[in-house]
Amino acid sequence: MSQITVVICDDQPLIRSSLKLILETDPQLLVIGTAANGTEAVELIGSRTPDIALMDIQMPALDGIAATAQLAGTVDTKIIVLTTFDREDYLFDALDAGASGFLLKNAEPELLLNAVHQIHAGYALLSPEATLKLIARKTSARPGTPAPGAESAALHALTARERQVLTALASGKNNQEIAALLSLSEATVKTHLSNLLAKLHLRDRVQAALYAHRAGLIQ
Repeated sequence: MSQITVVICDDQPLIRSSLKLILETDPQLLVIGTAANGTEAVELIGSRTPDIALMDIQMPALDGIAATAQLAGTVDTKIIVLTTFDREDYLFDALDAGASGFLLKNAEPELLLNAVHQIHAGYALLSPEATLKLIARKTSARPGTPAPGAESAALHALTARERQVLTALASGKNNQEIAALLSLSEATVKTHLSNLLAKLHLRDRVQAALYAHRAGLIQ
C-alpha cells in the first residue's frame, strides 16, 4: 500500500515540528514538506501536490482560508484546516473555500491521524451529525449566502438514484448505510457518489453535504 503524502503549513516552528512527529508515528503517512506562511503553502502544494495538507488559519503573508481558496480546483490535494479557535465562522469559511475538513489544534494525536486517513478516503473530518447541524445552521443564517436556485437547477443533471445518494449522504449516512437504505452494493454507491461529485463539480463528501443543504434537499 502506497503512503499518504502530507505537507504541514503553520507559522509556528514548534507546531510544525509537533505535527510532523505525530504524523511520523504512522508508517502509512509521509511528510514531504512544510511551509511557514500561506504564500509558501500555495507554492509548496502547487509544486509537490501532496495527498493531504494541514493548513493553519492564522498565518502571515496569506491566511490559511485564502490559501485554500487559491488552491481549490487547481490541485488534487485535500486540505484539513487547523485552528486554535473553535469558531463556527472559521469552519464555514474553510469549507466554503474548498477545505475537506476542520480540526482544532488541541485535538488528541489519534484524532489527527484518523482525520488524515478519513479525509484521504473521501469522508468528512467531523462526525456527520456535528458537521451537518453546523452547516445547516450557518447556511440558513449566514449573510450573503446564495439563494438555492442555482444549486437546485444543477440537480437536474443528476439521475434519480444519484439524487437519492446525495440526499442520504447529506443526512449524515456513510456508504454502508446508504447501501442498506437504497438496497445497493457499496461499490454501486461509490460509483453514484463519484458521478454526482463530477456532475456538480464538487471535491468531496463535505462539499456535497453543503451543496445539498443549499439546494434545499435537507430541511
